[in-house]
Amino acid sequence: MLLAVSCLLRRADGVDVIGRALRAKAAGAGHRPIAVRLQRPASTVRGWLRAFARNAEAVRAVFTALLVELDPLTAALAARPSVSADAVEAIGVCAAAARRRLGVVGAVPPWQLAAAVTNGRLLLHASPPSRSTS
Repeated sequence: MLLAVSCLLRRADGVDVIGRALRAKAAGAGHRPIAVRLQRPASTVRGWLRAFARNAEAVRAVFTALLVELDPLTAALAARPSVSADAVEAIGVCAAAARRRLGVVGAVPPWQLAAAVTNGRLLLHASPPSRSTS
């Protein structure tokens, strides 16, 4: 099945909307204020945040490894208050490195890059993201 990079598997909302929620949570916002800001049900936002938190360690590892491939001289990422915040930071820094390295070809918004790298499985509990090293 082919999935657009603007989508995640089993999610009605686009990855950019979900990404805004994840960024807000990384900045310290709770699920209710995020839900109000995004005009989504609080239960939906809470589900996104919980699903991401379950996968955050794997997401952080995958995007940190990709960052090193894209920019071997990159500085170590600063530690954030949570693993989820670390993972959000890794996605953003990785997207910036892709733009620097690949130019226009790499000019993909961070959350679309996250969807592509994880094959749409960013929030799926059963299938943590992985990258083939072929």
